[in-house]
Amino acid sequence: MTTTSHTPAPASAPTRQAPPYSITPARVLRSEWHKLRSLRSTWITLATAAALVLGVGLIMGGTYTSGGGDADVDTVVLTLYGSLLGQLCAIVLGILVTAGEYATGMIRSSLTAVPARLPVLWAKAAVFTATVFTVMFATALTTFAAAQLFLHDTDQAASFTDPGILGAVAGNAVGITLLSLVALGLGSLLRSVPGAIGAFIGGVMILPEVLGMLPYDVVERALTYFPTQAAGALGSATPIPGTAAPGPALLALCLWAAATLTAAALALRHRDA
Repeated sequence: MTTTSHTPAPASAPTRQAPPYSITPARVLRSEWHKLRSLRSTWITLATAAALVLGVGLIMGGTYTSGGGDADVDTVVLTLYGSLLGQLCAIVLGILVTAGEYATGMIRSSLTAVPARLPVLWAKAAVFTATVFTVMFATALTTFAAAQLFLHDTDQAASFTDPGILGAVAGNAVGITLLSLVALGLGSLLRSVPGAIGAFIGGVMILPEVLGMLPYDVVERALTYFPTQAAGALGSATPIPGTAAPGPALLALCLWAAATLTAAALALRHRDA
């Protein structure tokens, strides 16, 4: 009696299922927007910045008298004087957006979800820039309009249709936004909230004042393109003596922000989280 052996058919290779999701720039942006808006510290910090700018603007408008010591001050600079305080809040927020994730360990989850790493940084910068500019521009518009209710019959009376006014108001918001973007880059680079705050205060705010003591014309000219000095030149409707023109100042501030973010990107790419 003969037996017939049956050779089992080879098992078919298991089909690979497509992943349930794919990483896209839009999804990374949405993730970073969700993280930014879900934190109470974001809105508390931005609300504080807006309140400081508006409050100081109303005080400056309500107490101003024609012919006083501020008669030669640019009207946009006068009404938005509180931006010096408001920008500190935006700077701290920029540092918290990046360095804060390292402090809590949340950055590991972010980089696990996006292994390419750099899209996380670019998405943070994009979402943060859009949010801060929107809030600060709206605040600057409101503050200038409210202050002019007190200044309409003084030598500081102006309107948005006057030459240079609207550009200076927008420039004020742009300057604050780019300064805080430099802070965001420092936070990602140094990965420490206190360290980044100290680096910003020492390197961006104090160092130019120290260098300004040097009796060299080349140093004095170079200082006009440092971040805080360049930001100040953007928020004036009339040229301020000793500062850069708005165009070169904006370019310089963009380059500072780009350089800081580039350094942060290199560190993110080559260092462990």
